[in-house]
Amino acid sequence: MTRIIAGFAGSLALEVPRTGTRPTSDRVREALFSALESRDAIDGARVLDLYAGTGALGLEAASRGATEVVLVEKNGRAAKVCRANAEQVTARAPRGTAPQVRVAAVAAQPFLETGHDAFDLVLIDPPYELGEPELTALLAALPARLSDDAVVLVERSARAPEPSWPEGLELERRRDYGDTTVWFASRP
Repeated sequence: MTRIIAGFAGSLALEVPRTGTRPTSDRVREALFSALESRDAIDGARVLDLYAGTGALGLEAASRGATEVVLVEKNGRAAKVCRANAEQVTARAPRGTAPQVRVAAVAAQPFLETGHDAFDLVLIDPPYELGEPELTALLAALPARLSDDAVVLVERSARAPEPSWPEGLELERRRDYGDTTVWFASRP
């Protein structure tokens, strides 16, 4: 079961598509968001969740104080699940404080190349089978969409190599959680 861990929607169970997604485990999400909260990267943030799947990462940020979240998911069934989960999360927000949550049912790369919004927190959890050239191209398009103090998280299989960081992004740290590795990056 995938659920929101903390914040105003804490313990809310999220819908998960039958196939095609690999939700981040509660243990990993809890560790990631604890690290993000310790650096004050969530409260009031504009969040981009690429390869959203269920929307669990972006919606966790919404529950913990992000003011705007965009869930990008090209799979139609998963995008529908993201919308349903977003409605459930925002319905739990205290009166007058619901974050804006939008689902973009497009591929991650075209989304980055056609928009103009700047994001404070970017969560990238692509399918493990996504090739390194595709991830490199995605990361190269990212700096133009980041605020000055933005934080970027990339979640991959522990067997995957470190991403190739483009100019405008540099690695801060790496954390391993069993079969999952997360890289934290920011602007230089």
